[in-house]
Amino acid sequence: MKKDFSFIIALVFVCPCLWAQQVAGYKNPSLSVEVRTQDLLSRMTLEEKVGQLLCPLGWEMYEKLDGKVRHAEKFESLIREKQAGMLWATFRADPWTKKTIENGLNPALAAEASNALQRYVMENTRLGIPLFLAEESAHGHMAIGATVFPTGIGQAATWNPAIIREMAAAIAKEVRLQGGHIGYGPLLDLSRDPRWSRVEESYGEDPVLTARMGSAFVKGAGAGNIHESHAVVSTLKHWIAYGIPEGGHNGNTALVGERELQENFLPPFKATIDAGALSVMTAYNAIDGIPCTANAYLLTDVLRDAWHFQGFSISDLGSIEGISHNHYVAETVEEAAILAAAAGLDADLGSNAFPNLITAVRNNKISEAVIDTAVCRILRLKFKMGLFENPYVHPEVANENVRSAPHVRLARKVAQEAIVLLKNKDRILPLSRKLTMAVIGPNADNVYNMLGDYTAPQDSGVVKTVLDGIQTKINPAQITYVKGCAIRDTSHSEIAEAVRAALKSDIVLVVVGGSSARDFKTRYIETGAAVVSQETVSDMESGEGFDRISLDLLGHQQALLQALKATGKPLIVVYIQGRPLNMNWASEHADALLTAWYPGQEGGHAIADMLFGDYNPAGRLPISVPRHTGQIPVYYNKKNPRGHDYVEMTAAPLYSFGYGLSYTTFEYRNLRIQPLGKYKYEVSLFVKNTGAHDGDEVVQLYLRDEYASTVQPIKQLKHFERIRLKKGEERKVSFVLSENDLSIIGRDMKRVVEPGTFAVMTGASSDDIRLQETLVVP
Repeated sequence: MKKDFSFIIALVFVCPCLWAQQVAGYKNPSLSVEVRTQDLLSRMTLEEKVGQLLCPLGWEMYEKLDGKVRHAEKFESLIREKQAGMLWATFRADPWTKKTIENGLNPALAAEASNALQRYVMENTRLGIPLFLAEESAHGHMAIGATVFPTGIGQAATWNPAIIREMAAAIAKEVRLQGGHIGYGPLLDLSRDPRWSRVEESYGEDPVLTARMGSAFVKGAGAGNIHESHAVVSTLKHWIAYGIPEGGHNGNTALVGERELQENFLPPFKATIDAGALSVMTAYNAIDGIPCTANAYLLTDVLRDAWHFQGFSISDLGSIEGISHNHYVAETVEEAAILAAAAGLDADLGSNAFPNLITAVRNNKISEAVIDTAVCRILRLKFKMGLFENPYVHPEVANENVRSAPHVRLARKVAQEAIVLLKNKDRILPLSRKLTMAVIGPNADNVYNMLGDYTAPQDSGVVKTVLDGIQTKINPAQITYVKGCAIRDTSHSEIAEAVRAALKSDIVLVVVGGSSARDFKTRYIETGAAVVSQETVSDMESGEGFDRISLDLLGHQQALLQALKATGKPLIVVYIQGRPLNMNWASEHADALLTAWYPGQEGGHAIADMLFGDYNPAGRLPISVPRHTGQIPVYYNKKNPRGHDYVEMTAAPLYSFGYGLSYTTFEYRNLRIQPLGKYKYEVSLFVKNTGAHDGDEVVQLYLRDEYASTVQPIKQLKHFERIRLKKGEERKVSFVLSENDLSIIGRDMKRVVEPGTFAVMTGASSDDIRLQETLVVP
């Protein structure tokens, strides 16, 4: 009996030790991330390793039946056959995915779906590695029931990093509450050709503005602190120079040299990675004959060796296959996969290329060590996020907090700050509420034309159109609405009816522009880009795949504008657009002109707030507005020499980068430059609100290096600040010029500060310089 008791006591003390020894190290949260990562890697087969590098399409991986959701049999097959470690766009809904409000997922069901998918891999795979779920989130989570904010070009027009940071925090929270972990966005491509179909997603033409906005977005989305419950892994798009394709054709070759990359295209990515971004997506284009998805200089020399990037890189959808099928530098997809992986690409969005790496390793075409390196980059982040311990979310919390009232109010605020007032003849704005108004145009009451590309279907009543907004400001009896025409379709128009409405009204508000609204008649290629068709005429003239040969208003829109002007009634023109369209006629003939870009779900309220004086506009152009496509590119910071005028017209844009009006006026004075140390100077000035309204001013500081060893821009934005001043108020504004601000990429391709003279300019836009002083750097 005594022996039996002793044996039992021994078991009590020994068994926990035995149990601890049997638990896999990677499942022990008390161990370091690196120890857990290496332990897990040591247990993985080659197939399991390659599976972690795959990110297939996710929207077919769940089944919805009778209000319940579960994982689909297709998901079981995917895990069994490919052992995928990630999914993309699981909650996405749009015509391409064929997911609608009826068969898609609301926030609570999305959370249930993510739990079902995670539960399956945690409980039914050998190692129980949780999934990464990647979601589109550049201007709101692309999922049913999520808040829709202005697209990137509108965000940039706020010139307000603080509100973009707040917006990104709201987006990241909505993604995480529904079970997502990776947020695709922001898009950092410099847009120098408005014909390009994805201008709407970008922050415009300038590297400094793009860097500030991108950094603010990433900081709001968690700043890389992915152990926090509402932080996402931010994926930066697109690596690199994707926004300057030849001919404006999406994905075409970018003609750019290494110096230009170092000076303009790389810095926004560097700043945003420093802000906490942990993923980078490669671009479809090639640079100097090398596809970006297989470019070792970009993926390894720059990202890893120079910048010490700790996250992972991922292809754009199908861009590995594109190495073979589009660029023709590999004969097979297997060869393309080897080129990409060897160059330093870590993950395959689409997952049709990297499965070839299994046979490639076994045939000694690529080292398994390359696979191990990529796998570790992804696993580390899964451990850091805490997914092995907490892979599940709470559907009831998602239901209560996605598209919450505070997020909707924030969407309205961002939309307000994004509006750029371009003309206000005789101060016709703000409007009196006693006037009768004709509200006309294809974008006056069109829900989906407010939203931009990468937007999910919307519940009725969620999106506020311009007509909706006007109806909250004045009695509906004062309003006559006529559509007038479509964006593109010329088979039917109501111009005569619109003219009759205008003649009966005191003032005419006409809302024109473009659309990135996808519909179920449009065809899509495998990457999700739309295919232009002559068979059906939707409104869509912008958004991925819809590149333009001109920037003119399409359909009967120009005829509508001219007919309304002929009535003699005061004419206010609003552009809802994803790119700077032709505004020449409106600039000359309208009494007031403004652009709201794609303002998101609260855009109608925001525009009405501005028109009736409840909000004083202060948006500024993040991209120059050309007079003619023959001027393109027309960005403000071109390098010397300054271009001369054309035979037919000036070389200057219609509206320059940084331009925008207010209902009030501002005075600049007393520009001073004070040294703070080596290559460090304080630049200060005073700004006073000299008008009759409280308002915001965007104070902009530009620099010109007068003489340098390499050709420099005519001027370059270095700093800016959006400040609010009450009428009569004056404030001191200060900026610090740093060594980086003063430096150039020298002839040896190294960054250097050269002694010499700099013009320091402050003003209200790139072509409205109010004060200028000379800085001599010894």
